[in-house]
Amino acid sequence: MTGRRRTRSTLLPRLLRFTGSTRAAVLAAGALAGCTSLLAGCGVVPGTTEGSGDGPVVVMTWAPEGTGATNKPGMPAFALAYARWVNANGGIGGRKLTVLTCNDHNTAVDAAKCARRAVKEGAVAVVGSYSQHSDSFFPHLEGAGIPYIGGYGVTNAEFTSPLSYPVNGGQPALLAGLGKELAGNCGPVALVRPDTIAGDALPPMLDAGLTTGGHDSAEDQRAPEDSAEYSAQAEKALKEATGDQEEKGCVIPALGDRTATFMDSFRRTRDDYADVRTATVLGSVDQTVVDSTGGASSAFEGAYVTGWYPVASDPRWDGMKKVISESAFSDTRIDAADTGVQTTWIAYAVLRAVVESLGDGEVSATTVRGALDDGLRIDTGELTPALRWQFSDKLASIGLPRLVNAHVTLQTVRRGRLVAAKPGFVDVTRTMEKAEVD
Repeated sequence: MTGRRRTRSTLLPRLLRFTGSTRAAVLAAGALAGCTSLLAGCGVVPGTTEGSGDGPVVVMTWAPEGTGATNKPGMPAFALAYARWVNANGGIGGRKLTVLTCNDHNTAVDAAKCARRAVKEGAVAVVGSYSQHSDSFFPHLEGAGIPYIGGYGVTNAEFTSPLSYPVNGGQPALLAGLGKELAGNCGPVALVRPDTIAGDALPPMLDAGLTTGGHDSAEDQRAPEDSAEYSAQAEKALKEATGDQEEKGCVIPALGDRTATFMDSFRRTRDDYADVRTATVLGSVDQTVVDSTGGASSAFEGAYVTGWYPVASDPRWDGMKKVISESAFSDTRIDAADTGVQTTWIAYAVLRAVVESLGDGEVSATTVRGALDDGLRIDTGELTPALRWQFSDKLASIGLPRLVNAHVTLQTVRRGRLVAAKPGFVDVTRTMEKAEVD
């Protein structure tokens, strides 16, 4: 399974539509009772999600690995490296950090298995993870009251569940920011995105950015997220983008790990068409993708790329790079330029701040949630704005009440390197508020 549509609409649900998640917030108050029943069936050993006062802090990080679609092996790999590093330096607030990892294989079944294991093994949080299958894993986390800190932002539920604490604006913010930037630089725009539930959320946000700048909406082109080639999709996108002889069009591939595969097909096809610009979002392209597709001669040369964070060469990443240098042990899965790794670093910074705020008190799923819900302000070293979660934030009007960081960065590929196109962050909150969602 690859996150295919269900009969029920999941397109950026309005606030009143996600009553299931809202109800879960109430149920979470009685999570211990529900958790007891679930754990009894799993044969859990002593040590539940309620944690202990002086035992290790147990968390889980999951992501897909070795699949035919998007893979994020660097996220759990970095989480393990972070645990080694933090434990070698006194732990978190004097407590040892234990990181469990899980491969969700990009399937709903395995995503649910990962969540059940987090419950069974007493995780106080799921931290810095990636999964497209929120409908499968959130019910288990919500039933046990386990917070989801710093997910990748690939599903709507990450911005609606009261137990979710996202550190970035996910794909919605990236597409809104990209559309806003391209509005004055592109003729016809073609978006090539996955034919999945997660992919369905992308067009409204790109269009919000484009229309804010007075541009027409993009041509929405669905594509399989696990295809070995995209010749047909590349040709269709080029036809759309070159439909106006007066203005150079733009092609935006947002296919995750398959973006490089699309660009191979695009490069072979584009000679038959007028010149177009390309643009995309981090997560669909990073420095390794630019390198593998030709560097300075890549089809990405000159492309705009929106991201959540500063470029990888920014000194604000030095702390993360220190962890990688000292504790990753040459693990090739971990790349400091990978947005999944960067998100995991920020998510663990949130966890650390929460645990340290609890002092000598109990560290449990309940107390971690309590600290976050009480308005704890998290400083991420200017990698993001200061983070603080309230249930109903500014973007609740479009069904994203947990989205507290709508800041993006604008990067470009220049001489084969991803560099900052503009200094600082761009706040796209107002742009996203204009999105036409169901």
